[in-house]
Amino acid sequence: MAPQLAWIGLGNMGRGMCKNLVEKGNLSQPLLIYNRTTKRAEDLSSKIGRSTVMTSIPGLVQKADIIFYCLGDDPAVLGMVDEILVNDVSGKILVDCSTVHPETTQQQAEKIEAKSAQFVACPVFGAPAMADSGQLVCVLAGKSSAVDKIKPYCEGVMGRAIIDFAGQEASKATLLKVLGNTFIASMVETLSEGHVVAEKSGLGTQQLHQFIEAMFPGPYTAYSNRMLSGDYYKREEPLFAVDLARKDARHAQKIANDAGVTMKNVQIADGLLQGVKEHMGTKGDIAGMYGAKRKESGLPFEN
Repeated sequence: MAPQLAWIGLGNMGRGMCKNLVEKGNLSQPLLIYNRTTKRAEDLSSKIGRSTVMTSIPGLVQKADIIFYCLGDDPAVLGMVDEILVNDVSGKILVDCSTVHPETTQQQAEKIEAKSAQFVACPVFGAPAMADSGQLVCVLAGKSSAVDKIKPYCEGVMGRAIIDFAGQEASKATLLKVLGNTFIASMVETLSEGHVVAEKSGLGTQQLHQFIEAMFPGPYTAYSNRMLSGDYYKREEPLFAVDLARKDARHAQKIANDAGVTMKNVQIADGLLQGVKEHMGTKGDIAGMYGAKRKESGLPFEN
């Protein structure tokens, strides 16, 4: 029989990933979904169909064969894993799509396998819009037998491509994810500096944006648009929350320091993120680095 899938955590990324599992995952049974705030699960279920809202972790674990979860930070992930493992998980597969430190991933693997279950790390690259459209890049790591059972729900369903670490330690996936996110932080920091210099030097931000569109279509252009349109401070809910971006920066710097390397680009980006947090609080978005750079340079945070 086809496995019963379940999903825990319906943030910006989780909602889109669930939508694609329902629409393209060839599920034989409705997807079980759970969120601490039940209304968010109910709202999603009414939108995507073919899903069942669960109101307790024990009930979800009892019914599910494969349990995906995508949560905000390391304490939330480890707390949820402990909550899941209070129940009988023998023979089940737990799949973590969160962005956490590799050491957190390794802790999960050890705890889960000690309970006669399997673990797969499956962090993803991509913004919420890519999650919604099924264009994520999924990074898979863990025992090959478990990874092979998760692949059918990745490429062509939740994502457009897989980076495959099957047969390797699960922590390899989150190591790549954390390092990969430093590229995003550096990109946003570079764009922020460039646009502020363009404005203050008299070149003009639209002229710089034309160059970015021509030379760097894709994420660079998307973030440049978010900056110039004011989306970086107007959103009610951040696309990439400042607290999560700073968490990733801390993880990256620890990984680098342990390896005897200094990531100065991450240090600079984190300094701007601190300015975003001070100005916008929890509503701050990684793209708010533009506002922080503006403020640092004598301009208003809001453009």
